[in-house]
Amino acid sequence: MPIKKIALAGAIAVTGLSSLVAPTLAQAQAAEQFIALLVYRTGQFAPLGIPWADGKQDYLKLVNARDGGVNGVKLTYEECETAYDAAKGVECYERLKSKGSGASGFDPQSTGITFAVTDKAFADKVSIETPGYGLSQSVDGTVFEWNFPLLGTYWTAADVILQDIAKKEKGSLKGKKIGLVYHDSPYGKEPIPLLEKRAAADGFEVVLFPVTPPGVEQKSTWLKIRQQKPDYVLFWSAGVMTPAGIREAQATAFPREKMYAVWWAGSDHDVKDLGISAKGYNAVTIHNSAAKDAVHDALKTMVYDKGQGTGPATSVGTLAHTRGMMISMLQVEAIRAAQEKYGKGKSLTSEQVRWGFENLNLTAERLKALGFGTIMRPVKTSCSNHMGDDWARIVQWDGGKWNITSDWYQSDKTHINPLVKEYAAKYAKEKNITPRTCN
Repeated sequence: MPIKKIALAGAIAVTGLSSLVAPTLAQAQAAEQFIALLVYRTGQFAPLGIPWADGKQDYLKLVNARDGGVNGVKLTYEECETAYDAAKGVECYERLKSKGSGASGFDPQSTGITFAVTDKAFADKVSIETPGYGLSQSVDGTVFEWNFPLLGTYWTAADVILQDIAKKEKGSLKGKKIGLVYHDSPYGKEPIPLLEKRAAADGFEVVLFPVTPPGVEQKSTWLKIRQQKPDYVLFWSAGVMTPAGIREAQATAFPREKMYAVWWAGSDHDVKDLGISAKGYNAVTIHNSAAKDAVHDALKTMVYDKGQGTGPATSVGTLAHTRGMMISMLQVEAIRAAQEKYGKGKSLTSEQVRWGFENLNLTAERLKALGFGTIMRPVKTSCSNHMGDDWARIVQWDGGKWNITSDWYQSDKTHINPLVKEYAAKYAKEKNITPRTCN
C-alpha cells in the first residue's frame, strides 16, 4: 500500500478510535459535588462526635447508592479531624474550602470552630451549616449571609426546655430557681442571654454553674447545687462531661427527672452505660430526631447490608447518628435546590450552593419522600430567616431507652426575635457589615 494510503488509513483508524474513546472520557469526567466533613472522632467530645460523623457520611453514601447522587452528580467527600479544637478546625477549613468546584458548605461540628471560621466565610463565600448549634443570632440572614443555623439554635433549645418546665409548674416559672450547668466554652455560654431575658420577663432566678473542660470532675459543682437547691437544672454538656454530670447528680441526690439536657447531651451513648441510674433524665431533641423512619430502613438495605456502613450497624437509629443524617440531608437538599436554579447535571460553586441553603423548601411531602417524614416537620428558609422552622420535642430516659414525652414545641419568638436582632446588629457594627435588604 502506498505511504499516503497507509497514513490516511491510520488517520481514519485514529479518528474512529477517538470516537469510541470520547464517551468513555466524558463518563470518567462526570460531574461531582464535593462536601467537606469536619469531624471529631478523638478528644473530649468523641463519644458524641463519632456517631454524628458516621451519620453524616452514611447519608451521603445512601444518596450515591440509591439515587446515583443528585440528578446524576455524584457526591464526593473527605473527612478532616478537628478533635474539637478551633485551630485544627481552621486548618481543615483552609485545606478543604477550595477543593473541587468549591466546598458545598461546612458543618464545623463545633460552636468554637464556627466562631473561628464565620469571618472567613464572609470573605471566602463559603456556607457554614450549623443545625442546632453555632451563633444563635446567625438566624438573621440580612447580617449573616453565609451562616445557616438550620432547624434550631441554642436559644431554641433553652426556650423549649423552659416551656416544658412551665407546663409541669402549671404554666408559671415565677419564683423558681433554674440552674445552668454548662461547659465553660462558647458552646456552653450560648443559652445564657436567652435565659436571662426569660428570667427577667417571667420572674424566675437563673444560677450559673460553669464546668471547666473537659468536665470529668464535677463534684464541687454538684455540691454547690445541693447547697443552692435549684428547682431544675439545664445541662449544657457533651461528650465525657455528660455521664460524669449524671453520676454526680445521682451522688448528690438531685432528681434526674428535674434535669434537662441540650440535644448534644441527650444521646444514647450518654446514658446507656448508666442504665437505671439515669432514669428520668430529660433532653430536648432537634425536631423529632428520636424517631425511626424510612430513611433508616433504606440505609440498612442499601448501605449496611452491603458492608459499606461507616460505623457499627447498632448506631443506626440512635439520636446522634440520626442527627448526623439530618445534617447531610439538609446539605444535599441545598445542592438540589441550587441545581433547580443553576442547572442539573453539573458541579456547582459554593456561592451557588449558598443560594440553595437560603431557598430550602422541605414540605411534608418532600420529607416523606426522603424518608424523614416523622423525624422532621416542614422547613423553609429565606433571605432574612436562615434557620427555617425550629421544631423540637422532649425525650426522657426510662433506664433502658428514650421515650418521647412531649408534643411538638416551637420557640417563643416574642423573646427570641428581639434577641436575634439585638445580637446580629451588635455583630454587624463590630465587623462593619452593612445588612442586606431582603425583598
